[in-house]
Amino acid sequence: MSEPAHLMDDRSLDVEIEQTLPMSLAGAFRCEPSELLALVGPSGAGKTSMLRVLAGLMRPERGRVAVGGEVWCDTVRGIFLPPQRRHVGLVFQNYALMPHLSALDNVALSLLHLPRRARMAQARHWLEHMHLTPEQLSRRPAALSGGQQQRVAVARALAREPRLLLLDEPFSAVDQMSRQALYRLLADLRRELAIPIVLVTHDLNEARMLADKLVVMDAGRVLQQGSPTTIHRAPRNARVADLVGIHNHFHGLWMGPAEQAGWGLLRWTQKGADSSRAPLLRVRDKGRIPTGQPVSWVIPGDGITVLDRQPVAAGEFRAEVTEARHLGEITLATLALTDVRETHLRLTLSGPQRLRFVAGTTLCVRLDLELIHVMPLRPR
Repeated sequence: MSEPAHLMDDRSLDVEIEQTLPMSLAGAFRCEPSELLALVGPSGAGKTSMLRVLAGLMRPERGRVAVGGEVWCDTVRGIFLPPQRRHVGLVFQNYALMPHLSALDNVALSLLHLPRRARMAQARHWLEHMHLTPEQLSRRPAALSGGQQQRVAVARALAREPRLLLLDEPFSAVDQMSRQALYRLLADLRRELAIPIVLVTHDLNEARMLADKLVVMDAGRVLQQGSPTTIHRAPRNARVADLVGIHNHFHGLWMGPAEQAGWGLLRWTQKGADSSRAPLLRVRDKGRIPTGQPVSWVIPGDGITVLDRQPVAAGEFRAEVTEARHLGEITLATLALTDVRETHLRLTLSGPQRLRFVAGTTLCVRLDLELIHVMPLRPR
């Protein structure tokens, strides 16, 4: 019996995993064709273990993995396809190339199901697609740069025309210049390949730049998933905010609804300070936090504006630049709020205005109160 048409056209990845042994691993997510999903989290979060489950290198205690309607793993039904029966392209951090073979032969080795002439033609096609020269095709890995070796690894992964591409920290071993070129290559490939792509990375900037969707993991569990913008503007809890590197993360006390519907009052508290004199911020209220609840809250960088005048409105504060590090085209600045004790804002600035940020400069910052996201503090 043939598959329904909607399943034949659906080439997405669907994952559901739940296990406690030999390690905790739990979560569910979906990756659409041509979408790049990044698994992010600290070392030991379970990112690579999740990738191994997708590749068929690890059998989960309980779970289901399906690509394009084809079930690769379903522990309830007793289905578990081994790696060789899954159409997966896998790119490792250390390339995993055969040192005694040329670049061409390394890629051809993954095509042993084809006659030799077709095998070599297919390998040559993908290596040229990775912008390797004919001379580089004949070199062994030791005679190639790190970036060139990674291109060979990508060509090998794509030569078998996979239905799923898995990238395990693929750029961490190459220099910054090679990394930028590989980013551009991956962007080009995404436009050409209508398959799901899953990237494991510890580099949050890399994840934000490349991924359509982030899956944030910690201690083997998926904590939150969504677009990079959504997660950075509305992390589910304080732990997610820490894991995705949100710099401007503060504490407060929820004072309850404001007079206008949809708005609430947030007291910006500081450790050891009199909270009754702390600033009161009027922010969005989703009606989920009881009055008097201690909270944490975040504001994204694009919710902070620097002004050349004195504070005159709600959400505006005097600040002093305590540190400004000019790094090429960006500046990392730390500002101490003079009206809020022991509180600092951290900004990443670009453009000519960043050059006026010098330690000791006094200025005004305005917080976009609509972009403040409030989270209840959970008991430990």
